[in-house]
Amino acid sequence: MPDSTGTYPFDSRSITRSRQIYENMKNPAFLKYYFKNMTISSIKNNEVYGNSPPDIFIGRFGYPNVSIGPLIPPRFGDTSILGSPELWTGRSMEEIVSFRSALVRGMHRSRVTNADNGRIEEMIKELALADTCSESSELLSRRPEPKVILDENSQPYGPSAPLKDMKIYSSKANPKIEKAYEDTSMSATDALVELYGQGVMVSRIQKALAAGILGRGARRKFVPTRWSITAVDDTLSKHNLKEVKQNEPTEEILVYENNALDNRWEIVMFPGSWEYELVEAWYPNTTWNMESRSIQIYSSYEPFSGRSKYAEIGGCYYAARLASSELLKKMGRQAKVVILREAHPGYIMPVGVWNVREHVREAMRGTPISFGNINDLFAHLRGKLDIPIHDWMENSALLRNVTRQRRLA
Repeated sequence: MPDSTGTYPFDSRSITRSRQIYENMKNPAFLKYYFKNMTISSIKNNEVYGNSPPDIFIGRFGYPNVSIGPLIPPRFGDTSILGSPELWTGRSMEEIVSFRSALVRGMHRSRVTNADNGRIEEMIKELALADTCSESSELLSRRPEPKVILDENSQPYGPSAPLKDMKIYSSKANPKIEKAYEDTSMSATDALVELYGQGVMVSRIQKALAAGILGRGARRKFVPTRWSITAVDDTLSKHNLKEVKQNEPTEEILVYENNALDNRWEIVMFPGSWEYELVEAWYPNTTWNMESRSIQIYSSYEPFSGRSKYAEIGGCYYAARLASSELLKKMGRQAKVVILREAHPGYIMPVGVWNVREHVREAMRGTPISFGNINDLFAHLRGKLDIPIHDWMENSALLRNVTRQRRLA
């Protein structure tokens, strides 16, 4: 949930994690992924020409004065996959990093309320409106440095430098996003829901919100990319849950599974009224657990009535909730949903919360395994997860509640 200022908070754990991510960049295995496919060698001066996926990035540091800019690869043709995480399931970590490290970010300082003022500001909006790859260029104040920016919420991107100027040579607006842009009387929430209902990809909706092209005219502003991602996941899942909470519960215990990027996912749906919890176990030398020698387990939970505070786990919580609400809405059911995630050592760097949303979605496209009782469920989970059931129970309010309710029954 956003705070009283309408923004998503900086939490101390996120700051600590950013420091840990920086330290992990010294790891040779980590560096191999980023610099093997780094495009810096193909940039001979301070100009970058290519087809933007289209993609943009709005920073959050210094808010409300932030860095805005395009993400442009020094290549032409169909580059849409570089900016579409919905297309990345089944891809290796190295492939995903190569997609994102190809994007060069130009950085222009602007106030978030200046979304309707300035030439560069207008072109950022044009990229967010674009339906297909847009031939673009950026003139940088210097040759970009070979570094990669990491964030646990948003996708990584490659070299960056201050932006002096940019141009868009060809661009065609997405008619659905353009219609929402032209309706200056529609709230941002209504715009998000309408675009989602029309089948616009979540990642495109997130960019539109970040670029300040949605909402009532006088209230439009740039939204840091990190916050726009969480805001869209949060808003759309709440929209789905309004309907889901009116449905009858599932009739049996259902389990959906996935293994991707050395993450193991076990998504369990129990019969009953909506409750939700994400429980993540991070092995040593993974993004959230770089210093400890033991496995660290974190969780965030909500009852039927929902949450009033921002989830302790952060954006992953809302991404997984959106995926869960989508399936329940499609099923015409409600359930108590607990998602168990083991992040194993092969997950050496953050690639963004799309990893959670899209891999939970992928799991839920499969055929579920059904169980008639909790004992059979736990026997199954013991064969799928390395961490003992007792440790999951210790860290999961929902599992404890369900187990206690079953015993009483």
